[in-house]
Amino acid sequence: MVWAIAESHLVNFLLPRDCPRICLRAGPRTTAADRARFLGDAAIVVAVEADWAARIEAATLAIYEMPPQTFEEALPEAGYWISRQAVTPLAERAQGHLFEALERAGAHVRKLDDFWPLADAVAASTLQFSIIRSRNARPRRP
Repeated sequence: MVWAIAESHLVNFLLPRDCPRICLRAGPRTTAADRARFLGDAAIVVAVEADWAARIEAATLAIYEMPPQTFEEALPEAGYWISRQAVTPLAERAQGHLFEALERAGAHVRKLDDFWPLADAVAASTLQFSIIRSRNARPRRP
């Protein structure tokens, strides 16, 4: 199986694989209060631990353009597509300067001293969100 990400959700993955991150955006059920509290003027927010900044700056990712013919939508709200057939990418490009790439892709980047307060608050909100690689975040503070 080959997994692909829709362009609309690429910002969730413009970071090193093991980087803990919180990605949030408004959805159809998002309240005005949650929009104001978490997003402000931003359409998409990607939050990372500040301790990861140097690793993010140093990373270069390979981004592949896939042919759409054999892909089917697997999880629309997450932007996941799958192909059950082998796929040859149409193109590959290297992407460095990941903070700049996130901003160009429409994300507002937040660097957090503590991952967990935002993760917990977002999980209890009406936002659409993804919390990725949380196991790699610093432990919760007592």
